[in-house]
Amino acid sequence: MTGPSAIRVTLLVLYTPQLEECRKFYAGLGLTFMAEQHGQGPEHYAAVLADGTVFELYPSRPGRQTDALRLGLAIDGGTANPPLATGRHQVTDPDGRTVEIDAG
Repeated sequence: MTGPSAIRVTLLVLYTPQLEECRKFYAGLGLTFMAEQHGQGPEHYAAVLADGTVFELYPSRPGRQTDALRLGLAIDGGTANPPLATGRHQVTDPDGRTVEIDAG
């Protein structure tokens, strides 16, 4: 595959000073996280999305800006915790990131 239509996101890493709170927030939207650690790196969480994209939550370093991102997710609103009605929703994660939800 070549060209723009062949490009897709394969990894998304969010850095957070509130690792457990963000894990709970995104798990509530339906992501299933596994705890990971690569070599001497920090412990973090990873979830694999339906298309194979890896979504990771890493602890941030002091002073690192973590809220400068807007994220969009399509989810099954009925399995969210709390459940979300079908349609579009805008929520804010524990670090202040805007998350656009397309609940089906």
